[in-house]
Amino acid sequence: MRFALADLSLLVLLASALIMPLAAQGPDQMPYAAMASSKFVTLPVLPSCMTISAQRGDPMKGAAVLLLKFKSGCVVPWHWHTANENLMMVSGNGKSEMSGGAHTMAIGDYLYLAGRQVHQFTCISSCVVFDVIDGAFDIHYVDKDGNEIPVEQALKPTAKPATAKKP
Repeated sequence: MRFALADLSLLVLLASALIMPLAAQGPDQMPYAAMASSKFVTLPVLPSCMTISAQRGDPMKGAAVLLLKFKSGCVVPWHWHTANENLMMVSGNGKSEMSGGAHTMAIGDYLYLAGRQVHQFTCISSCVVFDVIDGAFDIHYVDKDGNEIPVEQALKPTAKPATAKKP
C-alpha cells in the first residue's frame, strides 16, 4: 500500500500544496524558506493533529526537506517509510519509538531512521521537527504484529477510557 490516493485530482492538489516556490529562485540565489511564511497542510494519510510543509524538493518525487508541526499529544502510529529519514527537533519535546527502544527528543536532538524501520512518534509538547528524506514520501502503517494495515484503520480514533466516578 504505497501512499494510495485513488483520486488523481487529490494527488495534484496535495503536490501543489506541498511544493514550496523555491524553484522560482534563480540558480545564483541561496534557497531560503521562512517558517513564518511556510504553507502547512494536513494530509489524509497522516494524523490530523500534524501539519507538513515542504521546505525544499518535491516529496512526491524524491528527496525533500520537510517541516512538520505536531500538536501536544499527537501520535503518528507504528509505521515505516521506504526512504531514510533524518529528524531534527526544532522545538517542543517528543518520543520516538522503534523495536529496539525509545528516545525522548528535545530541542536540537537528531535521530536517523533507516528506510523500512518500523517506528512511532509521539509529540509530548507542541513539536516542530525537520524531516529530511532521501526519497519519495510514502507511509506504511502496521499493526502490533507488524502486518501492514490500511490508513483508515491506523488513524481510527481510539476510545477514551471511561473515567471512574468518585464515591
